[in-house]
Amino acid sequence: MSDSPANDASRMSMLELFRMETENQCSALTEGLLAIELHPQDPDRLAALMRAAHSLKGAARILGLSDPARVAHAMENGFVNAQKGEIRLQHDHVDLLLKGVDYLQRVARLSENELMAWDDGRQAETNALIEALNHLRTVGEAPGKSLVSEGRVIRGPEVENIEPHRQLRVKTEHWNRVLALAGDTVVAARQLRRIVEELQRLKKRQGFLVKTLEELHAGGASQAGTPDPIDPLKTARLRAMENLAQTSRSIEALEVHCHRTTLLAHRLYQEAHASRMRPFSDGIGGFPRMIRDLARGLEKEIQLEIQGENTPIDRDILDQLEAPLTHLLRNAADHGIEKPAERLNNGKSTEGRVRIEAHHQAGQLWITVEDDGRGIDWEQLRQAIVERRLATQETADRLNEKELLDFLFLPGFSLRSTVTEISGRGVGLDVVQTMLRSVRGSLHASSVPGKGTRFILQVPQTLSLTRALLVRIAGESFAFPLGQIEHVLRLDPALIQYAEGRPHFSWNTRSIGLMQASQVLDLPSSAPAAGLWPVLILSAGPDLYYGLLVDELIGEQELVVQPLDPRLGKVRNISAGSIMENGAPVLIADLEDWLRSIETLVSHGRLDPLCNQGRPHAGFRRKRVLIVDDSLTVRELERKIIETKGYEAQVAVDGMDGWNTVRSSPFDLVITDVDMPRLDGVELVRLIKQHPELGKTPVMIVSYKDREEDRKRGLEAGADYYLTKGAFQEEALLEAVSDLIGDPETDAEEP
Repeated sequence: MSDSPANDASRMSMLELFRMETENQCSALTEGLLAIELHPQDPDRLAALMRAAHSLKGAARILGLSDPARVAHAMENGFVNAQKGEIRLQHDHVDLLLKGVDYLQRVARLSENELMAWDDGRQAETNALIEALNHLRTVGEAPGKSLVSEGRVIRGPEVENIEPHRQLRVKTEHWNRVLALAGDTVVAARQLRRIVEELQRLKKRQGFLVKTLEELHAGGASQAGTPDPIDPLKTARLRAMENLAQTSRSIEALEVHCHRTTLLAHRLYQEAHASRMRPFSDGIGGFPRMIRDLARGLEKEIQLEIQGENTPIDRDILDQLEAPLTHLLRNAADHGIEKPAERLNNGKSTEGRVRIEAHHQAGQLWITVEDDGRGIDWEQLRQAIVERRLATQETADRLNEKELLDFLFLPGFSLRSTVTEISGRGVGLDVVQTMLRSVRGSLHASSVPGKGTRFILQVPQTLSLTRALLVRIAGESFAFPLGQIEHVLRLDPALIQYAEGRPHFSWNTRSIGLMQASQVLDLPSSAPAAGLWPVLILSAGPDLYYGLLVDELIGEQELVVQPLDPRLGKVRNISAGSIMENGAPVLIADLEDWLRSIETLVSHGRLDPLCNQGRPHAGFRRKRVLIVDDSLTVRELERKIIETKGYEAQVAVDGMDGWNTVRSSPFDLVITDVDMPRLDGVELVRLIKQHPELGKTPVMIVSYKDREEDRKRGLEAGADYYLTKGAFQEEALLEAVSDLIGDPETDAEEP
């Protein structure tokens, strides 16, 4: 920068204000420039663009940032010339003006030291940009077609924009604590309500006692003769009646106070929660520009349709949505939408459509990303799965569309054979899956070849509070978020039918498989109780449902979500904890985990009869193998190999998860990687071998590390076998497993 910025005590605060100003004005510039391509002579748009550039020029000059001020001034002149009709802004002009926006955003993101160290080497870049922007004054209408058909935005109907208000900047962690306290206040108010209900029952009993005392008093006064004015029994009765009346009035006052406290607690939480909500548009401001640039780079015509811009979303969730939505939109533009000639050959318009929509439904936020492109080629996907040795050809041929789609979310998986700047690295869909799991969300994908692909993301409206159904399973309380429960019913056992030994019942013309919740949790359970059975119906995707038999329905409650201690790792089937209204702790179910556990039980035929939950099978049992690896691809490959041979396999996502799992359930063998987060495989082996009850459990290390010192380190820790992934083969793995624990089945009576 040629001029040194002011160096005073308010420097940092002024820089922050400049960054905020730049963020807001650059967002307005980007949106306006994309719109001006559709209506190049729109006077209102041009005026708004000119004002935004003028504001940025003034803000930069206040801080003494001369280069950004010169760029903003050149942009402002261009908009003024467009207002005068001297130029007609076309897509080449818009490209150049957007470069100016990028320049201003880049400068605004610099730190104090970076601003001071802005050297003369950047002066050439700045001068070249300003010269090009100044050239807008003399350039006539650009040749070539308008970008109207190459990348445009259609926005759905929205409510009126919210009027601007003064803003107060508060650190996120501070406001999170305020929101948590507000949630605790709601729970405390409900607990107070329970106390009042108990007092109301006491009040009724007191009313009966008062009536009895009044009758005794009246009876004593009507007796013959003159009553003794100092009769101690009479005095006691009168005093008791007065005390009971006073207690009754106090309870009534407490009832009023409780009602007001409950209302205030809810209003406090609603206001605190509302302050954390942001419109969906805040998180998608860069998407129209991205689609426009992608359309030009890919030589495609793409229409981006946005609906639900004003849908309120928790700011934490909105921040985390940006990366996965970016990947989905880029994939739609690159993989999904065809080039104009191909679309014409397929009987489509030359312009492809990508739609993103946000709305609330059933207590959750639903975000849809879909395109009308070529869809997924199922045979190409099957071939990619086989080529990556994730399944045999025979297995791949048997996979249905839902099972095939699951492979798209594996790390490193891509249908592209070459890597480009846009895609081909296979990281996008894995990012989507990881983000959704971190916020207790879910994802449903579907595709029709030649018609397009759709992704539906379901996430909680807020991470701090959830409305849940409380149930009892094996004597313990669990909470199931309502937004993820399809239906709750009481089932007549006489309506249960069996097919190949599996229980199911009819609901809404669908056949629903039934199992006990206790089996999913590996908890003991007795036979279902007499009478109607409480059943939760969970949705695992379009037209796929499971019925979950629980011991008891407790009721609905709004719970303040309390994250589990990170030292516990990922607890299977559990996402968080909370405190119920009666003060007792409760675990909140991770329904995505539940569905995966259910699908594993169903696909491998391990469902127990309803009347024998928790009892040992007669005859033989399958030996159990725990697979510990932080790579999803490796875990799934090893699991498939192990289960194909007939063993029962369970997976853990890292060393800590493996340590928690091996202590919670018996296993005949543990297979572990070495390099994993939180707890590496060698340390896991050492912990298992030093444990008084687990020490005899065989442990196999499967690792890419093939040096002799690595092998020695693993064996010295207690590993019973060391297999390198570099020379990894299915036969070698199964042979090692057989050497360590023998055949897949064993006598059920063996320990």
